[in-house]
Amino acid sequence: MALLRQAVACHRQGDAVAAERLYRQALKRDPTLADAHNLLGLLARQRGDSAAALRHTAAALALRPGQPVFLASHGGALAEAGRLPEAVRVLRQAVAARPEDAVSLRNLGQALCALGDAAGALAPLRQAVAVQPAAAEPWLALAHALREAGDHPGAIQAAAAALAHGDAGLAEQARFLLAALGQGATPDRAPAAYVRDLFDQFAPRFEAELTGRLAYRTPEALAEVLREAGVPGGLRVLDLGCGTGLSGAALAPFAARLEGLDLSPRMLAAARDRGLYAALHEAELVAWLPARPAGFDLVAAADVLNYLGDLAPAFAAMHGALAPGGWLGFSIEAGAVAPYQLGEAMRFRHHPDHVATLAAAAGFTEVTRREVTLRTEKGAPVPGVLFVLRSRAKSLGC
Repeated sequence: MALLRQAVACHRQGDAVAAERLYRQALKRDPTLADAHNLLGLLARQRGDSAAALRHTAAALALRPGQPVFLASHGGALAEAGRLPEAVRVLRQAVAARPEDAVSLRNLGQALCALGDAAGALAPLRQAVAVQPAAAEPWLALAHALREAGDHPGAIQAAAAALAHGDAGLAEQARFLLAALGQGATPDRAPAAYVRDLFDQFAPRFEAELTGRLAYRTPEALAEVLREAGVPGGLRVLDLGCGTGLSGAALAPFAARLEGLDLSPRMLAAARDRGLYAALHEAELVAWLPARPAGFDLVAAADVLNYLGDLAPAFAAMHGALAPGGWLGFSIEAGAVAPYQLGEAMRFRHHPDHVATLAAAAGFTEVTRREVTLRTEKGAPVPGVLFVLRSRAKSLGC
């Protein structure tokens, strides 16, 4: 059909608005056009609309059952929506029908890994690497699965291959993984693209997994120490790394106005649905905070600073965004090595005394410090420290 071909041409040229309009027009003329449904599903996936992606990819598959490309699309949409067991089932069908589909093989491996079956993920990921040996993405996915499975030499080898084949962004992620495995210099922060992708993928199952399997309660614990430190209500509050809004719910009693900041658009979409935030911002904290001088009375960061190594820039940025006398509450994963170390879980652990020294140098007075368990990981408690600080007045200079 000419209309469908025109829509595909617009899609390839990056004109998503025109492509969607033409796909819908094509479906009005012929509701049995499975390709139009599938491509509408692809557009929805590209803009992060999981519900629409599932609806359209399911419609395409219903019209053409067993079609490999539609199985692959629907399986990918299920994985992105966090419906991992269903995704595994459909993706297995996709790769059985088309064993050389490297993307579906990678999606299957990553879905299995997300379900906690890193060992089961290795076969499809190794097959994806065999199909696309010069592509960085399958190598990087394999490296993560090998790390999760406890095969550190294998993970190092796969990450090195990803580094050799990747563009600048993927190479940065491969270097970060290698550093977490003890190979190469420790960076001063996690790559922003890694954090964004991690939490975009995690968003659909974030709350169920954290509060259930991982026994996560850092936002509530942080709110508790803020109350005990005497932080009042009626404040302008910024929730750094707001995620899906779990921390916002804990911070709401302190807020006359609550804003959230996060790198992950899918996390922000979930936070928006809660209706707690007056404003939500997609940005990196050190880059965004300087534009809001003295804009907040309380800044809170639950499980955020563990993606930064060198905390000096973050403390300077947070101090600048607080009004004089403003409050800062945050968690760290506690480490025994000063100033910090990058763990195999790809998060930074900070020495609490070094954190306190940095905070004081940035203009904060320590109010409270409390040792806590942040969550469980592979059955073991993750030790952390909660800090409550207060901003001292900014120096006016000479």
